[in-house]
Amino acid sequence: MHRLLAVAANWFPAWVLTATLLALWHPPLFTWFSGPWIVWGLAVVMLGMGLTLDVRDFGAVTRMPRAVGLGFAAQYTIMPLLGWAVAGLLDLPADFAVGLILVACCPGGTASNVVAFLARANVALSVVMTTCSTLAAVVLTPILTEKLAGAYVPVDATGMFLTTAQVVLAPVLLGLLLHHKAPKFAHFVLPAGPLVSVLLISMIVGSIVGQNAQDIFIHGRQLLLAVFLLHAGGFALGYALARASGFDRTTARTVSIEVGMQNSGLGAVLARTHFAANPLTAVPSALSSVCHSVLGSVLAGWWRIKPEPGGRAGRES
Repeated sequence: MHRLLAVAANWFPAWVLTATLLALWHPPLFTWFSGPWIVWGLAVVMLGMGLTLDVRDFGAVTRMPRAVGLGFAAQYTIMPLLGWAVAGLLDLPADFAVGLILVACCPGGTASNVVAFLARANVALSVVMTTCSTLAAVVLTPILTEKLAGAYVPVDATGMFLTTAQVVLAPVLLGLLLHHKAPKFAHFVLPAGPLVSVLLISMIVGSIVGQNAQDIFIHGRQLLLAVFLLHAGGFALGYALARASGFDRTTARTVSIEVGMQNSGLGAVLARTHFAANPLTAVPSALSSVCHSVLGSVLAGWWRIKPEPGGRAGRES
């Protein structure tokens, strides 16, 4: 049973893509999942992430300080600047530009850990990087969004800080507490956690796509190009930066995945909460989830079969 749940969770790109297509075909299938449902959905995803953490995991930061530091710095420089640059290059309408910059300023996505495993990258490093960028998002996501998107619309950095603390920091810390204080409960729910997270992210994506289906049909090509450039650039630059910094291919793959994959669910929640007057700001986050899931899976498949120097397939983490 546990293996079946894990296999189903590993098909997350298919779940997200299916939700997107169904939402475009018949929006009411997902539009009911809106408002507080989206906020609580992301909170449950973050709680699931917290349940997987152990205080000892943070010791990995001291064992791999350069790799963690590089991934962290790349996450909060490469992606925000790419989002800002792509929005300007494609001359996106203000709502879409803000939405693209917002998701680019979000932390690494939890699905990156699954992709790191499939790509034979360093899963432990991936988990630590995701955790560090997620905790830092409480401060950095609002600040970076205000600096880079403030030219388009007013950005309430303080409000975004409070929302991020509520839907990210609090659930992650609660999950970490349960992991240590209620280990039997954590052990019981953990096998289903990844699949539940995938399904909830799919519902969030489907809801946003369904609510904005008409605008997606009108601007779909431009938006897809924008999110593709954002994530493809993140994967490529993350890998190139790690290799240029002297890291091996396994570490470079891990950094690439962490940089290229964003917490699109957080972007959607922040857009819905703080840009309610501009509902289209949530659309890039929804399309981002589809794009980075598909790109990450394709990349993982390629790296999994690509031989390392010496003729061996990519080694296990």
